[in-house]
Amino acid sequence: GGAGVAGSGGDPGIGAGTGAGSGEHPADEGSSTGGMTATAYDWLTTVDHEKIGILYLAFGTVAALWGGMDAMMIRTELLTPAANVWTEGTYNALFTTHGTTMLFFFVTPVFFGITNYVLPLMIGADDLAFPRLNAIGFWLLPPALLMVRAGLTTEVLGKLLGLVVDPSLLTVLFAVAPPELGWTMYTPRSITTVNPGVNFFLLGLHLSGISTSMAAINFVVTVFTERSDDVGLGSLNVFSWTMLTTSGLVLFAFPLLGSVIVMLLLDRNFGTAFFTANGGGPMLYQHLFWFFGHPEVYIIFLPATGLVSTILPKFSDRKLFGFRFIVYSTLAMGVLSFGVWAHHMFTTGADPAILMSFMVVSIAIAVPSAIKTFNWITTMWRGSIRLTAPMLLCIGGISLFVLGGITGVFLAAIPIDVMYQDTYYVVGHFHLILMGIIPFMQFAASYYWFPLITKRMYDRRLAKLQAVLLVTGSTVTFLALVLLGMMGLPRRYAAYPAEFAPLQVVASVGAFVIGASVFLWLYVMAKGYLAGDPVRDADVWDLKRTHQFTREWQAFEEELAEEEGVASRPPDEFSPSSERQTAGETTTPPDSPRDPLAGERFAEEFTTLVEEFGLGRGRYDLTVEAERATVEYETDPAHRTETRSTFRNAYTALVSEYDVRRNLEGRVTKAEVDSPRWYRWTVERAAAEAFVNDAITEEEYVTRIDETIAVRD
Repeated sequence: GGAGVAGSGGDPGIGAGTGAGSGEHPADEGSSTGGMTATAYDWLTTVDHEKIGILYLAFGTVAALWGGMDAMMIRTELLTPAANVWTEGTYNALFTTHGTTMLFFFVTPVFFGITNYVLPLMIGADDLAFPRLNAIGFWLLPPALLMVRAGLTTEVLGKLLGLVVDPSLLTVLFAVAPPELGWTMYTPRSITTVNPGVNFFLLGLHLSGISTSMAAINFVVTVFTERSDDVGLGSLNVFSWTMLTTSGLVLFAFPLLGSVIVMLLLDRNFGTAFFTANGGGPMLYQHLFWFFGHPEVYIIFLPATGLVSTILPKFSDRKLFGFRFIVYSTLAMGVLSFGVWAHHMFTTGADPAILMSFMVVSIAIAVPSAIKTFNWITTMWRGSIRLTAPMLLCIGGISLFVLGGITGVFLAAIPIDVMYQDTYYVVGHFHLILMGIIPFMQFAASYYWFPLITKRMYDRRLAKLQAVLLVTGSTVTFLALVLLGMMGLPRRYAAYPAEFAPLQVVASVGAFVIGASVFLWLYVMAKGYLAGDPVRDADVWDLKRTHQFTREWQAFEEELAEEEGVASRPPDEFSPSSERQTAGETTTPPDSPRDPLAGERFAEEFTTLVEEFGLGRGRYDLTVEAERATVEYETDPAHRTETRSTFRNAYTALVSEYDVRRNLEGRVTKAEVDSPRWYRWTVERAAAEAFVNDAITEEEYVTRIDETIAVRD
């Protein structure tokens, strides 16, 4: 497939790419009915990964708005202590459909849409392994969502129509009542409730589980069998590793959800006793559900961490710190997520010895989360931070993730969990994670890859405003919920004591700010797509300068070059040191073959000087510069020119900084001048200067260094 853009010139095509099923921008179709029909048919029958990815994203956006409307209705009700806006039954239905819609129909489809679009581009694949299975998996979701929300939709619609129509004419609408179960569907209530809407609800969840499993199979097979020959597992990017782990969790967890739903349907409709009191009982249901339910939390959390690890380094102007530890922590979280389910059951009366083991694992799973957090912070440390909208959302997401993680560690301890179980503390903790890092990174991804998908650029100032509003509203809302829980307010009640009203109002105001930020995001996306500036240069984020111009952007650049004649810049024009080169400075690649020790020795000397003299701090990491230059020092003349330039600039900055410190701080004493270390530095400085100025060959440079070490010793 291509880079996921279509059209030519300024036409903002979406997702056409160069793969199968590519289409054109709607404006190019004209206004004829035949053209519209052809476009609709093309999108309804497409098997192209880019178009299906866009369909996932569009569906997830609709589901988010629908579930977000539930949240706004909930917060409107909670503005006052009495249940005087909606009935208690409607309130119960609202938090049921809100949680289910957000978890199963918003978060997962959006992540799968992002993965559909960029994963094949990242690994050099033409498409996903099973394109038709990919299409089937998506088209199961719309009917599933309608079935899950059937009861609440008919109730709200019936009440609205009842204002202008005789209610006796609307009995059909009220026949299917909304489920009042919560997204956990606990028994015995989910069995004994006489409401056909519950059956629709369960069948819709079952369909969504089948869809999710299909997508997971496709992602796993694609990564293992469809990646380019030059992409090994060792060189797989961090987002691909994250989605590979997530897909593995789906394949182990979702079949259990399907089994539980089938057993619930049998108990409800055919009199079986899987979860009734004379059968397995509610405890069996909770064990089975949470064995799926807690991995589900990581199924929607891990892709967000992959996006942080992908986007954050791009705007820190540094490569991701601790890549291997990020990957290992992802795998560790995937494994440990199946061993913590009973921490949701600390108050059920289960064997304390068994619960103690789950408490230990629940605390242990915080370790890989902390590893990720520290690696993200270290990536930003001493980096050149660019506060773009994606970067603001990354920083905000990490901040809320830390807050959510800290509150979660307390819940892992049995004595504290007993106090806060089923209070607003749990709601606040859960949403600091779910509404923090997860939607934040989805918004960040929409900004980051928007130029690649639409070939246009959005309004960056409005995007930053949207990011600030989202971070502010989320922080205010969910910290208020944590405080309400610490005060002892139980969750899932439409009415509450009046002393809790001030914090409830604060939480509702914060929620309305979140809602405003979402509508602002929609405006930014629509304005960017319809009237944004056309992208002429694929390097919209200045990624070549830091060698982070990844495969999907390279594919985008190739497509621009083909369609609009935008030539790719050669490597020596976007080297990491290019912005530090003086005007008119040129370098000449050496004619002799590379001595494999020369670059490595040069990097080693830089490392030694930085460590011994404390140089290079606060400007850029000279050690990393030199080591990267060593790795990239190849026989290709362009790369050798780039490496020599990197050496020259790193060396010049190092010498300059050392001279300043020596003159201003008086750091060099006579004893230091007479020391072997000073002698080594003096001689090696002269050798290095001759090397970077092409006065001596690499072999001569190595010889001088060896002689220096011998004389010093």
